[in-house]
Amino acid sequence: MGRRLSLQELTDQVESKYALVVASARRARAIMDGHQPLLDVVHTKPVTIALEEIDHGMIQIEVPPVGIK
Repeated sequence: MGRRLSLQELTDQVESKYALVVASARRARAIMDGHQPLLDVVHTKPVTIALEEIDHGMIQIEVPPVGIK
């Protein structure tokens, strides 16, 4: 089993907790829809796999500029 991910470590990599949640949810949905994980993981839950991919830098998170509506 891999190491446990901490929220602090993950949010250090992105500008916003919201962006982290949205990116991990979108990637988890893609995995559930049949896309293959980018890592060899032992986890079975799509959100955990998505967070591992983000932790390893395989998923880029872009935060849109503030003020665009």
